Amino acid sequence: MKNAEELLRTSQWGQTLSEEEMQRALAGTVERSFAAGAFICMKGEPVTHWMGIIDGLGKMASHWTTGKTTSLTGISSGGWFGEGSLLKEETRRYDVMAIRDTRVAFMNRATFLWLLDHSIPFNRYMIAQLNERLGQFIGMMENERLLDIDTRIARVLAALFNPVLYPGTNRLLQISQEELGYLAGVSRQRANQGLKVLEEAGLVRSEYGGIHVIDLDGLRGFGD
Repeated sequence: MKNAEELLRTSQWGQTLSEEEMQRALAGTVERSFAAGAFICMKGEPVTHWMGIIDGLGKMASHWTTGKTTSLTGISSGGWFGEGSLLKEETRRYDVMAIRDTRVAFMNRATFLWLLDHSIPFNRYMIAQLNERLGQFIGMMENERLLDIDTRIARVLAALFNPVLYPGTNRLLQISQEELGYLAGVSRQRANQGLKVLEEAGLVRSEYGGIHVIDLDGLRGFGD
């Protein structure tokens, strides 16, 4: 099981830092634990940290005072998030909730900005990260508006394997049908139905403790 230091050192950006830069990054990072259902960060609060999932699973969503909720994306182990809000210096526009017990690395703003000022590789990583995030959300808008529920479920699973945003995802996803439903914005029962369709297509297999992804390319192209 990783700790915050291991997450930083094994992250794509962390492997490009000098030891001096890494020590600066470690000094500005703390680890926090969140129980399932707890908010890791909340819409409207000041943005003071860049965050990375050490272990667990988060859901980025927006909760409105009307009671309506829209799920934006899942964030699996190895994924970093919150850079856009830090760069824009605005209050947070979304919530992130722990779907299961989750440990998170919090890098403070001063350290994040210092890395931007002193590390060209970190800047290159950040450009790639922002570009991938933009593509992810454009794809999500398309999926929400144009795709049927079974295809949306396939794309939600495939999105957790983005090599830039979530490099630590294992082919055996430790995710329940209820958790998948949260990410896809459907009930557990409907997520179960969708998984059966994907199993019949030979793309996934439900196992004890998770979902085994057999054909990742097939998931990405399901419904096309």
